[in-house]
Amino acid sequence: MTDAQAGRLAQVDLEGVVSRDDVVDVLRTMINDFRKNPDAWENTTLDSFLDGLAAAIEGLDQTYAERGEVAPSQPSWQLIAELLVAASGYE
Repeated sequence: MTDAQAGRLAQVDLEGVVSRDDVVDVLRTMINDFRKNPDAWENTTLDSFLDGLAAAIEGLDQTYAERGEVAPSQPSWQLIAELLVAASGYE
């Protein structure tokens, strides 16, 4: 199976996301990535994207545990951006 068949996460640099404006930039980058590569994303419809977002949020404790970390009790702008990007490819 090729990457295009398997799908991928949006190609977005999440380094240094600390503000609401940074999250807006991440979203705009995601939009551009999707427009250029619609068949590359795992979740290409609104319902599959939202399902991926819900799954990413539900799996947050496990994701952090796998990294040997504790999930934050309050989200940061960085975490919001990470979850949005994760939703583009989370199964």
